Amino acid sequence: MDGWGECGTYYDQVRRLQLPLSERHGLPPTPTSVGTILFDTQQDLLWIGTDSGRVISYYGPELQRYVSLQAHPTQEGPVKQFLFHERGVLSLASRSLHLMSRRDKDTSEILVAGCQSDMYRIDVEKGVIVKQVSSQYEYMLMRFCRYICAATNSGAINFLDPGTLDVIKSWQAYSSKVSDMDAQNNYLVTCGWSSRPYGGGAFLESFAKVYDLRKLEQLPPIPFHGGAAYVQLHPKLSTTSILSSATGQVHVVDLMNPNTSNLHQVILGNYMSHLVLAPSGAAWAIADNDGVVHIWGLSRSKLRYTESAAPVEFADEGFPPPSMGIESDLPISTIGMPYYREKLLSVWSEDPVYELGFLPPKIDADVLKHMSPSGIGFKAHNPKKTLRNQMHRLSIIDSNGIALAAPKFLSEKSHETNGETGKERRISDAEAFTNPGLVSSVKAEVPAMYRLMEIKYSRYGVDDFDFGYYNQTQHSGLETHITNSYLNPLLQLLKYTPLFRNLALHHTASSCLAESCLLCELGYLFDMLEKAEGQKCHATNFLKAFSSLGEASKLQLTEETSPQSTLEVRIQAANRFLLKQIGMDYQRIAPGDGKLDQTLVSHAFTNMRCTSCYHETLRASHKILIDLSYHALNLNPRARSSTPAFSRVLKDSFERDNNQRMWCDRCRRYQLVQSWETIQNVPPVLMINTGLNKQTDGRQLWSVPGWLPEKIGIGIDKGRVLCLEGEALRVSQRNRQARPLIVYDLVGLVADVNSGEHQKSHMVSLINVAISSPEAQAEPQWHLFNDFLVRKIDKDEALRFATTWKTPTILAYQYQGASNVIDDTWKSSLDTSCLFMNWSLNPYNVLQHNWPCVLDPATEQPGIGTHVPIDTEFVRLQQEEIEILATGDRQVIRPTREGLARVSVLRANGPHEGLPFIDDYISISEPVVDYVTKYSGVSAGDLDPAVSVHPLVPLKVAYKKLWLLLNLGCIFVGHGLIKDFRNIDIFVPKSQIVDTVTLFYNPARSKRNLSLRFLAWYLLKEDIQSSTHDSIEDALTALKLWQKYEEFRDAGIVEQMIDEIYTAGRRLNYKVPDKGSEKGVGGLVVPGRGRDTPDLDSGVSGPSTPVNSKKIGGSEYFESPLK
Repeated sequence: MDGWGECGTYYDQVRRLQLPLSERHGLPPTPTSVGTILFDTQQDLLWIGTDSGRVISYYGPELQRYVSLQAHPTQEGPVKQFLFHERGVLSLASRSLHLMSRRDKDTSEILVAGCQSDMYRIDVEKGVIVKQVSSQYEYMLMRFCRYICAATNSGAINFLDPGTLDVIKSWQAYSSKVSDMDAQNNYLVTCGWSSRPYGGGAFLESFAKVYDLRKLEQLPPIPFHGGAAYVQLHPKLSTTSILSSATGQVHVVDLMNPNTSNLHQVILGNYMSHLVLAPSGAAWAIADNDGVVHIWGLSRSKLRYTESAAPVEFADEGFPPPSMGIESDLPISTIGMPYYREKLLSVWSEDPVYELGFLPPKIDADVLKHMSPSGIGFKAHNPKKTLRNQMHRLSIIDSNGIALAAPKFLSEKSHETNGETGKERRISDAEAFTNPGLVSSVKAEVPAMYRLMEIKYSRYGVDDFDFGYYNQTQHSGLETHITNSYLNPLLQLLKYTPLFRNLALHHTASSCLAESCLLCELGYLFDMLEKAEGQKCHATNFLKAFSSLGEASKLQLTEETSPQSTLEVRIQAANRFLLKQIGMDYQRIAPGDGKLDQTLVSHAFTNMRCTSCYHETLRASHKILIDLSYHALNLNPRARSSTPAFSRVLKDSFERDNNQRMWCDRCRRYQLVQSWETIQNVPPVLMINTGLNKQTDGRQLWSVPGWLPEKIGIGIDKGRVLCLEGEALRVSQRNRQARPLIVYDLVGLVADVNSGEHQKSHMVSLINVAISSPEAQAEPQWHLFNDFLVRKIDKDEALRFATTWKTPTILAYQYQGASNVIDDTWKSSLDTSCLFMNWSLNPYNVLQHNWPCVLDPATEQPGIGTHVPIDTEFVRLQQEEIEILATGDRQVIRPTREGLARVSVLRANGPHEGLPFIDDYISISEPVVDYVTKYSGVSAGDLDPAVSVHPLVPLKVAYKKLWLLLNLGCIFVGHGLIKDFRNIDIFVPKSQIVDTVTLFYNPARSKRNLSLRFLAWYLLKEDIQSSTHDSIEDALTALKLWQKYEEFRDAGIVEQMIDEIYTAGRRLNYKVPDKGSEKGVGGLVVPGRGRDTPDLDSGVSGPSTPVNSKKIGGSEYFESPLK
């Protein structure tokens, strides 16, 4: 149908339906009157509400009876109105609201009002009144288009704000009442009654009132001499309306040209009672007071109520079960279960169940035993088996035994026997991943592996949490207890994009020492994730650098500055900011190198044309990512056109046309300017924002199975983009004469997961890790990265989306030829210059003897197998937050957060053995809550560049030195290095660690780790850490202990010596005796196996430290100047 101007030629009555007679007890059958009538917006159904509260629906042009039910009590009178919702059909009577479910699960609220002083917001899913709003008006009709248009019982039209329900504008349209009204396409048309002057009753006005909802203005009325009783606006033609009188005279009128109209006459046996137009615009229905429904349309064969109707489900014809008597020997199980497609009640989840209270507590048996009568009831002595005000929680939901339990802490597992450990269910093997009903607070359709992951803390902090419970793959996840960890999925996506990964690591290996360089931090993170091979990691240093950028705060990309914005909005904005910032970081070191631009940037020319003078201008532009645009598509669910492909959306997003007001140099004024882009190239990596937060209409496309392709082909033809997928792409690849295309593989995506009303929205990434594998894989290997939970999934699961809980936000495509190209040549081109120089933020304050003795590049080049003793000191940036439970137990809510304050690295051999070549104090920008000087040796002034006498460096410089030593192949020697490296945010493989905690540990004798001070006292006859700690002293002591261990191993007495150490430790409670009591405690004599450390060359400059007077040997060694 192109227009309504010729509707009189093509439209005619195609069907007439007599409603069944109304039968009431004790009364003869009477004709059924129509209370309301409306076409369904989603299915080919016509809904009719009768005067007795019954709802009837008819299917198709043949008006086949589909549904008939008594929706409202008869005494409530006629059905007033229908409202169509995603979940079902709602019918309204005078005192009740009835929902007929479509079996969907979408949730929303509706507004109900009537001839009373209150309006109600009703939750359709729960069936409860959410909010009650008082109103000074009584409403008879309501329509929604931009505003809530409500007609009062006094003839006024009120326009209500949908959010606050406040009256924005009001017109007294009629002196009596409003007969009918309709609102669509920013227009409202009304019909009504006016009172006759000097009495005589009311009459239908001969004008239909028209209102512009955009400007809230009244437009010229439409004349209708027969008295306008009913009105409908056409759903497709924005200014076309249908007016009807009570006698069946129908006019089709253009609102902008009311003088031209088409007239139709409906033959009625009585007065008209209702007029309704189908959502397709191809049919209308008229009901009269005799209970007859007249359907008008093109023809029966072409008649459709909706453009794209959802299938209508009819009842299945069941087969009668075999007959069997009561005394039959036939087993009941032979009958079998009936055929069904819906969930049975036995497998329904806990999602629609709401906890209302607790079960009554069971009275203790001792109380019942000693109970005696009292004045009212009974009394008994309190057995005092619980604490005061303590009671058992007897929750209905918690008591059903199906909640997903968190893993046990590692400290708990260490005390279990082998048999007990094997009984624990591991989440990687549990059916919890496919059982949607485990946790009652989440949506039933959300699998457990997508739900929000939380870290539980014991008194040992985050290190005691069993991360391996959630990850059995070789791909590492990222922890969540860090501010701005919502970026974790995006970081994983970038890491598994080979071209981006190669660029980041090559930049990190360069000479860049900029403190806020995000590209360097990404390189450090990517290298750590690769070395971890499935073990836990965290992006603390990157997130600190990201939070420190002022522009990130201005754009409200940090959690502190954007508490109200959704994660979907924030992560897409962060994606754009991150790519731009990385480009600037790359140009800082290589200003003439265009590798990053060639990898990420699409260049184009923007053409701008003034629509007034047609003056055109041209300017160069570029895109670092693509924002998908759905505006150019017809996404109306009523449309019959096929679903547009992803390649079509991507092409329109490249060639986006805009119309906006801009300055025209020729007109010398602001004019409407049309702009479009001419694409010059497409980069090897396509980063795409889906933009669903701004264009919600596009969500229906993502719900189509298989809509997102794994491969796309893109070509450029004279500035226009050619984008193919699926079979069209395969045909183009086989055709040698076709224009060459760049074929892209889908690397992965970031998705927004909304688990339920009691769960926070969070982000996950779904990545095909086969693309970043060093060797080509035969099949895709899709993995889910839900923070520290990592699990392999199939392709269909990864690319299946649900608009209710899983929607994509960021996509990454990469040129197919770059798959499996892992460039590790950066390892042979490391810039190690910072290892051979002293540099500080406060060079003029540093005392000469505090500068470390740097390495000699000619003779002291660190390499594979070079041992470097190391020790670090930390200060406290955030105190531990605990909660005292009703049982008196302490529960850690947030663990202590520490920051690196000092790092010392020494030589392990050579003429300068024991001399530090790194002794850096770290400049910390965050507030320090506790310097813990007793254990760190760091005081307040040591980290202040204005007063510190020690060499202060940014964290980036100290970290890079350690990272270089790691990738050069050095082996770190120290005590308790695992925890130190975790706090530093660097992963060192076990093959590059010599930890004296592990060397002198015997789990068969004790689960206790021996302290550095006790080992030094027992094996080296040295008393260290007596007043405070010093990183140079501790690193040197660890070196001596390792050398002592090597002596024991050469002599074959390692186990014997460890047994002796533990024996002595138990007698001394693993504490060093006070000075003067070295001869023993309880008869124990300290063995004299310690050896003196070699004298240091006095000719070498380095930190001059006094001789330790508490040393039990005769030689000297260096300790901290703080002493």
